[in-house]
Amino acid sequence: METGNKVSLRTSKTAIAKDIKIWYGISIMLTKRVKKATIKSTARHDTDTGSSDVQVAILTRNIAELAKHLRKNPKDFHSRRGLLQMVADRRTHLRYLEKNNKRRYTAVIKKLGLKH
Repeated sequence: METGNKVSLRTSKTAIAKDIKIWYGISIMLTKRVKKATIKSTARHDTDTGSSDVQVAILTRNIAELAKHLRKNPKDFHSRRGLLQMVADRRTHLRYLEKNNKRRYTAVIKKLGLKH
């Protein structure tokens, strides 16, 4: 990075991500605060961050954000592919819950307002 007459370039990933959000006014990914709140509301215990319940809740929030983005940008086919992958991943986790613990499955479905 040079200073002086030339423009200083910021190359860290966070700086680039912040610049993109500023330039385009978009925010597709969940913020840390939203993700923590989602984890806290569905966690089975204090240190639970990876159970199927939590993963389904995070995927549901991501799907909602991406669906909102796609309503504004209907020709964004790359994001649409990501959305379809997330929906399939969520369905896999729900199928696992349904097979192994019916009570937790119905609780997650009810809490997130998903179709059964």
